[in-house]
Amino acid sequence: MKAKDLRAMDEAALNKELEDLLKAQFSLRLQKSYQQIQNTSQIRKTRRDIARVRTILAEKAATK
Repeated sequence: MKAKDLRAMDEAALNKELEDLLKAQFSLRLQKSYQQIQNTSQIRKTRRDIARVRTILAEKAATK
């Protein structure tokens, strides 16, 4: 997911996206603990996407 695409979203959509990413991260962590995950790089990508969304939410809050 690109920052440009996220900046075009409103705050409600960003909060929904953040919630979905946090659920995905939890699921990936569970899969890792049970050694069922095939692509471990997905954890890193999800973590970075979460940070990206939180950064853009902070930017939007600062401009208000």
